[in-house]
Amino acid sequence: MPDILFHQYASSPFSEKVRVCLGIKNLAWGAVDQPVIMPKPELVALTGGYRRIPVMQIGADIYCDSTLIVRELERRYPAHTLFPHGDCGLAYANALWSDRAVFQAAVAIIFGGLGDKVPPAFIKDRTALSGRAFDPAAMQAAVPHMEAQMRAHIALLSDQLADGRGFLSGDRPGLIDANAYYNLWFIRSAFRPAASLFESMPHVPEWMERVRAIGHGERSEVSREAALAVARAAAPVAGTIAAQDAALAGKRVTVAADDYGRDPVHGVLAGSSDHHVAIRREDPLAGQVVVHFPRIGFSVQS
Repeated sequence: MPDILFHQYASSPFSEKVRVCLGIKNLAWGAVDQPVIMPKPELVALTGGYRRIPVMQIGADIYCDSTLIVRELERRYPAHTLFPHGDCGLAYANALWSDRAVFQAAVAIIFGGLGDKVPPAFIKDRTALSGRAFDPAAMQAAVPHMEAQMRAHIALLSDQLADGRGFLSGDRPGLIDANAYYNLWFIRSAFRPAASLFESMPHVPEWMERVRAIGHGERSEVSREAALAVARAAAPVAGTIAAQDAALAGKRVTVAADDYGRDPVHGVLAGSSDHHVAIRREDPLAGQVVVHFPRIGFSVQS
């Protein structure tokens, strides 16, 4: 059983970002495949209600959101760093660009292009996830604008690669490449006709092939039931609480995303830093776990 259990599904774009990082680090990991839509009983038993994919599990510690997952991978496994050219802060900041502006354009292009081929159950699930209507017809109307936006985003990548470098920050791949790659991978795999947006862009197709060739590390398959058993048999790692959160130490708090998928997670504050917050909770299926969230994009309320 590998230490890293990665709750994901094959077509998840944010999972692909992390899979590329696992490949850069050449890590062994267990793929715990989760459903694309709710219900996800084994996942929410671990997270306390958080339903977004991906989620990483190491023992009884549960890491939510791809941004925090890659930060924890770098902390635990510093070899083959995700920041080979010393661009740590900029690479994490770059994720806000790729995870929001570029991702939203990709979603509109893909599902606007698919139109009435999108299954009703998926539309219902993503409406509940986003808190507003997930409307492929409206996305279809927005496709021309979003394609123009996507071309502009991709042109930035082309500009960065114009000096002949192999990867976005130099001669070695890093998080910044995974950030930029996954949305283009998502378009190519989910709605192939839209790949023309980047396949004719100078330097970008060759860079994409170099990122694809990195692979995903050493993958094995782990069942959802086995992942729950791992959590029950383990104990969470002890955490420390940042000075600014001292008044909340040991108190019950609620953590929720501030953009979409705002399902609240309740527990006792068990750790925090400038970059994350962690809460301890218990579940009949998972036992005692600590669930970790990034600071950016999540609210903490007492």
